[in-house]
This record gives sequence, structure tokens and C-alpha cells, in this order.
Amino acid sequence: MSSPKSPLDELRIERRPGRPSQFNPWPAGVAAAVLLLLGATIWWHSRAGAVEVQTAVARDASGGSGERTVLNASGYVTARRQATVSSKVTGKVMEVLIEEGMKVTNGQVLARLDDSNVKTSLGVAVAQLASARAALAETEAQLKDATLEYQRTVELAKQHIASQSDLDLAESNAKALQAHLAQQKLDIVVAQRQVELWQQQMDDMIIRAPFDGVITTKDAQPGEMISPVSAGGGFTRTGIGTIVDMSSLEIEIDVNESYINRVEPGQPVEATLDAYPDWKIPCKVIAIIPTADRDKSTVKVRVGFDQLDPRILPDMSVKVAFRDNGGTASGHSVIIPKDAVLSRDGRDVVYVVQDGHAERRAVTVNDTQGDDSVLSAGVAAGEKVVVNAPANLRDGMAVKEKTL
Repeated sequence: MSSPKSPLDELRIERRPGRPSQFNPWPAGVAAAVLLLLGATIWWHSRAGAVEVQTAVARDASGGSGERTVLNASGYVTARRQATVSSKVTGKVMEVLIEEGMKVTNGQVLARLDDSNVKTSLGVAVAQLASARAALAETEAQLKDATLEYQRTVELAKQHIASQSDLDLAESNAKALQAHLAQQKLDIVVAQRQVELWQQQMDDMIIRAPFDGVITTKDAQPGEMISPVSAGGGFTRTGIGTIVDMSSLEIEIDVNESYINRVEPGQPVEATLDAYPDWKIPCKVIAIIPTADRDKSTVKVRVGFDQLDPRILPDMSVKVAFRDNGGTASGHSVIIPKDAVLSRDGRDVVYVVQDGHAERRAVTVNDTQGDDSVLSAGVAAGEKVVVNAPANLRDGMAVKEKTL
């Protein structure tokens, strides 16, 4: 007799032996292919919609050297000592002894004026002096005679031969001659001073160089009138010519007051004359004039040449680069094309290419050098910036770069 089945056995599911299960790779492969196709489609559409831009690499403003430029400016070569030489008196020019480019020394005769009238007046003064001296000699002789007469009268009065009135008369005559003699001595002094005055005026008819230099302009010709002040009408010259002390040449620069903190006395400067663009002239800051021009918002800076050269001439246009050895300015400057800087909402910005997308950054522009701008913040050396950015370019947009 068989044993009864347990209720649990009735619930057991009987598994029939069959073929072992096998993995089918086709569904997974199809799914992977679909994903790859979808990614390629998205990539293709994103590349097709990217904005094509031109880029340029930001470069270090220091040029890789230990000394870098912290400020660029322009100015002119000026002479610290120059003068338009004129006469002390108004007169007619008789002779001009200068030409442009002539070197002159201190005290050298440059021109002569008509001195005929002054010469005549000097002759009169000399004659008056001679007359005064002759009159003095006559008075001295009369005083000597009057003194002897007074002494004889005193002796006669003691012997009661001469009266008191005779004695008083002799005494008064002697004293009068003494006073007249003193006056004539003063007259001689006056006559001497008069002669000296006319001699000085004679010397004023000769125009001399006030210091060593070079004649840069010749402003008068023989026969013209010259005066130390303008006489009006345009027919009277106010100077014979202009003389420049070439040893006093320096550079005068107007620096914007926003950047004057980058300049200090003794700072090295590299100057470049517009006439000689390949010639780098070593200079240094002489002084910063302690006042600002309220109209131009600039401060005047004097820059001196380390060594003068005959090619350096007054009033030449010059560009200067203020250099720094590490202590004049803070930060690190980079140079990018000027066309890469845009103005947005009152700020200077650039677009930097990062991982195929445009990234907008605010920058600080220190200076502009020709077609380049110098930045002190916002962009690092080696990064690529967008030049002439399209009007539709926005932050985060995909870009296709084309290097300049």
C-alpha cells in the first residue's frame, strides 16, 4: 500500500528535461548600432551648426625676457635749453652772420644792428666827460690861488694891515671854490656813467649767442627792423634766429593719469624714433612733473637719453616703452589683436575658444600698440581668442576655428 502524498508535494512543479538555454547577440548589437548612429547624427548636426571664427594666440607681453614692457606711450624730442635770440633794443639789422645748421659758441657774434646814432651819442658823452675834467682842472687851479690869497690875508690881518672884510672875502672865495670843485668831481662821475651807458648801448647793437648750440632757424635779414617785443603790423622781427643746445635733448611724454602709477624716476625706457623704426634707443625716466593737465587728464614725464646721437633731432616724433625689471607694476600682461576686444555693456570683453566652444570673458585693457591690445587680466598667454567675432556669436556657442 503506497503512502499518501504530502500536500507540499502536490504544489511542487515538475521540470521536464530540455535543451540548455543559449545567448542571442543580435538584439544587443542592434541596440549599440542604433546608439552609435544617433550619436553620429547629433555630432554631425552640432558641427554643421558651429560658427566659423578666426582665432589668434595670446602672447606674453614680456617677450620671454626678464624685462618687460609695462606701458607704451608716444611723445616728442624736445630741447631743455633753446632760445630765440633777439636784441635788447629796437633797431635796423645791418649784418646777419648765421645760417641754419651752424654751430655757435657762447658769446659768438650772430648779428649787428645799425649803431650810427648810438655812436654819435657816445661821442657826445665822451666829449662831455673831457670837458668836465678840463673844468675840474681849472677849478683846482683857482682854488689853489684862492687858498694862497686867504693865507696872505690872514697874515696881513694879524699885522693889522688887512681889514676884517678883506679876510672874510678871501675866506669865502676859497670855500666857494672848494664847493665848486666837489660839484665838478661829481659831474665827472656822472659823465663817466653816461659814457658807460652809451658804451653798453653800443654793445647792445651786437647780438651774441647766449650758449653753445646749433642754429635751427634764421629769422631776419639785413635791412629789416628787429625789436625785443612785437611792434605789430608784421614788418618788425622779434628775433634773429633760434639756437638749440643739442646736449640738452630729451623726450617729453604726456602719460594718462590712469597709468602714471606704472612710471617712476630712474625707470628704464626703450625709445624708437619714427624716422628710425629699427633703432632701439636706451633711455630712463628723469622726472615726473608733479602736476596734471585737467583738460587732457595727463601727467608730463621727462625721459632722458642714455647717450646722445647726431640722428636725434628736436621735435622728432618718438614712441617709448616703459620697461620693468619686476618691481614697477603688478600682474602679467598679454598681447592680443586689437580686433579681438569687444565692448559689451560698457565693459571690454573677448571670446576665448575652449573645447570647441566660445567662452566670453571680461578683460582689462592697459594699452593699445598699433594693431595690438595689451591686457593685464582676463586672458592667459597661449589661449586662443576670437578675432573679428561674428555679430551672432554668444557665450557657449560651438565654433569652428580658423587660425590667422
